[in-house]
Amino acid sequence: QVHLVESGGGLVQAGGSLRLSCAASGNVFSMYRMGWYRQAPGKQRDMVAAISGGGSTNYADDVKGRFTISRDNAKNTVYLQMNSLKPEDTAVYYCAAGHAVVVASTGRYDYWGQGTQVTVSS
Repeated sequence: QVHLVESGGGLVQAGGSLRLSCAASGNVFSMYRMGWYRQAPGKQRDMVAAISGGGSTNYADDVKGRFTISRDNAKNTVYLQMNSLKPEDTAVYYCAAGHAVVVASTGRYDYWGQGTQVTVSS
């Protein structure tokens, strides 16, 4: 079982930056693939960025070059640095964890945080 707690959300003006953090409980954090998802009102939850235990990353097209996902396995924490924020980035951001094999074969993350609100004003 993995318990995830996000922090770092808030209100920021367009063009600004925020860094989200996700602290994970449990052992063998480095074995989990970690992801950040977001959900805007009335829309589905979409993947923003993901990172493997070894540090390989992938991003949604609309955040490439603006967002950076990273992880510190010693601190059981994953981060999402968000720069050049746009009003359309406004959403609840969720941290997710999954066993690498399961994510690779099914796309499913088994553990989710409670979410943190990010609001970007124009």
